[in-house]
Amino acid sequence: MGFVELSATSNFTFLTGASHPEELMERAALIGLRGLVVADQNSVAGIVRAHVQAREIARTVAEREASEARTGLIGPPAPEGYPASPDTRNTPRLIPGARIVTRDGFTVTALPRDRTGWGRLCRLISLGRLRAGKGDCLLELEDILEWGEGMELLLHPEHPSPFPQAPNSKRGAGGWRPQAQRLTRRFGASVHLLLAPRYDGQDSERFQRLSRLARELGIAPVASAAPRMHLGRRRKLADVLTAIRSGCRIEDLGRAAMSNGEQRLRSEAEMRRIFAEHPEAVTRSAEIAARCRFSLDELRYEYPSEVTGGESAAERLARLAHAGLRWRYPSGAPENVRKQLAHELALIGKLEYEPYFLTVHDIVAFARAQDILCQGRGSAANSVVCYALGVTSVSPEIGTMVFERFVSEARGEPPDIDVDFEHERREEVIQHIYERYGRHRAGLCATVIHYRGKRAVREVGRAMGLSEDTVAALSSQIWGWGSLKGTEAQRMREIGLDPTDRRLKQTMELIQEIQGFPRHLSQHVGGFIVTEGRLDELCPVENATMEDRTVIPWDKDDIDALGILKIDILALGMLTVIRKAFEMISRHHGTGYTLATLPPEDPAVYDMLCKADSLGVFQVESRAQMNFLPRMRPRSFYDLVIEVAIIRPGPIQGDMVHPYLRRRNGEEEVVFPSDELGAVLAKTLGVPLFQEQAMQIAIVGAGFTPEEADRLRRSLATFKKHGNVSEFHDRFMSGMRRNGYDEEFSARCFSQIEGFGSYGFPESHAASFALLVYASAWLKRHHPGIFACALLNSQPMGFYAPAQIVRDAREHGVEVRPVDINLSYWDNVMEPNQKGGLALRLGFRQIRSMREEEAHWLVAARGNGYPGVEDVWRRAGISPAMLESLAEADAFASLSLSRRQALWDARALRATRPLPLFARDMEGEGIEEPAANLPAMTPSEEVVEDYVSLRLTLRAHPLALLRRKLTPEASPQNRTAASTRLAAARSASGPEGPRLSGPTAGRSA
Repeated sequence: MGFVELSATSNFTFLTGASHPEELMERAALIGLRGLVVADQNSVAGIVRAHVQAREIARTVAEREASEARTGLIGPPAPEGYPASPDTRNTPRLIPGARIVTRDGFTVTALPRDRTGWGRLCRLISLGRLRAGKGDCLLELEDILEWGEGMELLLHPEHPSPFPQAPNSKRGAGGWRPQAQRLTRRFGASVHLLLAPRYDGQDSERFQRLSRLARELGIAPVASAAPRMHLGRRRKLADVLTAIRSGCRIEDLGRAAMSNGEQRLRSEAEMRRIFAEHPEAVTRSAEIAARCRFSLDELRYEYPSEVTGGESAAERLARLAHAGLRWRYPSGAPENVRKQLAHELALIGKLEYEPYFLTVHDIVAFARAQDILCQGRGSAANSVVCYALGVTSVSPEIGTMVFERFVSEARGEPPDIDVDFEHERREEVIQHIYERYGRHRAGLCATVIHYRGKRAVREVGRAMGLSEDTVAALSSQIWGWGSLKGTEAQRMREIGLDPTDRRLKQTMELIQEIQGFPRHLSQHVGGFIVTEGRLDELCPVENATMEDRTVIPWDKDDIDALGILKIDILALGMLTVIRKAFEMISRHHGTGYTLATLPPEDPAVYDMLCKADSLGVFQVESRAQMNFLPRMRPRSFYDLVIEVAIIRPGPIQGDMVHPYLRRRNGEEEVVFPSDELGAVLAKTLGVPLFQEQAMQIAIVGAGFTPEEADRLRRSLATFKKHGNVSEFHDRFMSGMRRNGYDEEFSARCFSQIEGFGSYGFPESHAASFALLVYASAWLKRHHPGIFACALLNSQPMGFYAPAQIVRDAREHGVEVRPVDINLSYWDNVMEPNQKGGLALRLGFRQIRSMREEEAHWLVAARGNGYPGVEDVWRRAGISPAMLESLAEADAFASLSLSRRQALWDARALRATRPLPLFARDMEGEGIEEPAANLPAMTPSEEVVEDYVSLRLTLRAHPLALLRRKLTPEASPQNRTAASTRLAAARSASGPEGPRLSGPTAGRSA
């Protein structure tokens, strides 16, 4: 009947398994295995990757067989390799499972027979994970006895385990044999004893002994290679992983190291040779596999019904959408918008996606009820439905997206909507979701942390025994996700290392090999899974590091592959800024604004952006964007959409920036190779800038099917770690050639598409971000003081420090006032400036060491004001140390106390600490201490102290204090000539004058 491997360990048993789940599936296909169980320790984290690879192998085999049937030609023998070879002939079946290891090391591989068994396995793993901290699992035999129904249980014999968290079993009543007997009594014929070779010359005797033990227990033995790697050449890497896990050098592993490279995936022929005396154990593996009928394809994710009262989800969505349209268009919606809404509702209803949109609506409605600003984005967010539901404020009349591209029958998966919330208040939304759906129905996605760049060098280098200096030198040669491959020898010589050194060469090989290996699971930034039934019967749930957070072990690619709904609950600092700015405008000017009601297409806003006056403005505040703005010269909202998308690694690496600029400026003719591609690329002047365009070029130009285009989309996903766009190269080039496009144009198109593999930005996301660009730019242009105040109150965020924000505000005519003990609050505030305008008063939050609760108490106790330092201490009760911080920040200046005098008074309190009840001024007694004659601080000392305590200064720019030393001495005549030239330059550059930098900057200060 064949052989099925029933207990393979992947690298999702972190720092133990030495092969990816995909590699195990590919190897199983190449050696002819009928099935494979990927059973990681107390985890199913890697199972979806194996499942996806199995589907890819099946697709490849089907395509090859169809091609052979058409042509009658048989391809060459299947090579060994990864990823899936087009010559693979066998399609192994993936059998989901997990290796359950209890607290005392008792080990059972659990294989669910059906969907119910899978749910019980997930509940079992969840039970152990939720008892422990992140990354741990605490299970007992009693848990297996309670939840093991509906599974085939492969009992591992008692021996020292090579796996982490599996100490030797206990002796006596709690030992291995009594536990095994309890398990067999409970589950009978569903329990089997696993026979796995150790390749130590004693396997034959061991198999005989274990077979007798199985008979005594009344169970049958089953054979397994118990592989930890797909090929024997991974042995060195397996030992390095063990060394990293153990925190020791490779030389110190001792018996923890693998004695050979035999613990690998094996074919049926090899297993029958190893188990020649026990052929029935090999055959039994296929019998057990045949009883395990469950497949991940059976996981039918159920959306929360979102039904209220007697109203169905479809009726409720239609009612809310039409009500929202009346709210958005008080004078009546345009005909094209009403038609588009009807079309979208019909398509959503046909695909039964109403609950998805209702879930997003309800989350957004909660946020709005709590005055939490939010903005939706994503493939379906820029639709009339989402605009009417209030999920997004981007008008559908501005967008250019076609709804069917993202919500279609062809894709067969739910649309994608991300919602950004104020970064200071997102936790309120997260906890609301947990409370509404329950932790048994809601959880966050995982993010798999992979070995990349510096981490790979650091951990492998230490395990291999390299010195810290050598590891640091190697690490310094890597940036981001980089690799040393290709230039190792030259670069190592440059940093003083010998590339011919044997240990160093081995280390470099292992660093390359470990790239992309999973290191551990982390929490996704905000991807929520919500279900109608129990989430912990769909997949295990475990604790996150952060308190009150629970996560599932699958990342966004895994749940995408299974068609599971995900809503991204994300944090965005600029939304916090905009909400605070809107509140201040309403309070001081009596005008209420929302993202949807800001005056549109304001020429003054675009004038400001064309000058690159964008410090603090969302998405366009970087130096690269400031460089690009005067060249782009945006004059409309769609220009901002392009601005957001074009200054990204993908378009830059794909050489899209300069061609677009040349065409926009009329320096290059805009031509299209065909009318079909012209329709796709017209809005971006023939240059593909968005992911959607890349897909359309593949479909229209290269003849990709919708399914192939969707695979291309997945490989273009933002920050894709494993996507390989290059695998589509031949298919793309041949398709373009067949449709009449020349080779040079086709190669340039693919090069630009390939650039998206680094970072391609969808147009739907760019449109939502462009609205925030416009909103923040409008605030900066028309309310620069309020915008600066909101920025300061939302720190930390963005590119710029408070000192730069304050300096920019003052350059825009904003009066900025210092921290004051009697006038400041915790937040920075706007206050009347006696000129009919507003001044920005710095708050206590700018003081480095001050806590928010201390500031609130200080404000609450000051009444009509504090007359002195000691009075602050008596009435507010704050510590002398905090008084010193206030004095160092010069907060007592309005009381005619210099910084040194205030500090002197504060330190006197620290030294004496009199009790108020017995203080001498209450008795009218005592001798007054003579006033100290403290020297005044110099201007440079004041500036230094400002930066030390506040991280900014309202006094002179630091360079202004050094100008005399930095500027050569000149005669009065030369100084007069220089002043004349400066005045002429200011006049030539316009009424606002040039933005100066360097020694001349701030000369007027």
